Amino acid sequence: MNLPTKISDWIKEKVEIAGAKGCVVGLSGGVDSSAVAVLCKKAFPKTTLGLLMPCFSNPEDAKHAKDLAEKFKIETYEAKLDDTLNSFYHALEGKKCSPDDKDLATVNLRPRLRMTALYYFANKLNYLVVGTGNKSEIVMGYFTKYGDGGVDLEPLGGLLKKEVRSLAIELGVPQEIIEKHPSAGLWHGQTDEGEMGITYDELDKIIEAIEQGNEKECNPAMCNKVKQRMLASAHKAAAPPIFEIK
Repeated sequence: MNLPTKISDWIKEKVEIAGAKGCVVGLSGGVDSSAVAVLCKKAFPKTTLGLLMPCFSNPEDAKHAKDLAEKFKIETYEAKLDDTLNSFYHALEGKKCSPDDKDLATVNLRPRLRMTALYYFANKLNYLVVGTGNKSEIVMGYFTKYGDGGVDLEPLGGLLKKEVRSLAIELGVPQEIIEKHPSAGLWHGQTDEGEMGITYDELDKIIEAIEQGNEKECNPAMCNKVKQRMLASAHKAAAPPIFEIK
């Protein structure tokens, strides 16, 4: 059994165990969300929803998302969140939100609004929210807690970025999506690699070296940086600690 079939079967199993009817996935126009959307479509041909949620976003990303949906006949719905973000930010700060604001608390409002939209449709349709995070990002804690990290299942969570790209090729994801610079769309010109301070190629090599106990092959400073990020972000991937009376 090939990898796409294994993952789509896993998605189907998890959704059915939960008593749900299908999947909803955020379509960002990137390689990760594209691969997940195609896998969900394979698992649930008639009950997969791709949600487009532009929020001061690059129009090219929406085009790529729509092109992918058209190619694989994925049902989509577009929920424009620009005005919602402005209203929410105004309630918090008493002013409009700037698309170029790089303050972490501000930019994290976007993925948290998107996850609210995803769960609205998941509740309405009795679907599960399928995440698009890959292993490289999860290891680094490169996701927003209760934002893009707040999902029901992560089918790419065991795959490094390079493995996601290979999977996307196998699935038939358009080459222009596979080759574009990965970005969370937090502000204009933002890229994942620039934000993390390391390329995915180097990150993947370091993760493999750490797992194999072969860190001598890595740049010591970068390896230490990855380890520090892993420790600092461990709380993001864990369930909240619960106080117990003993």
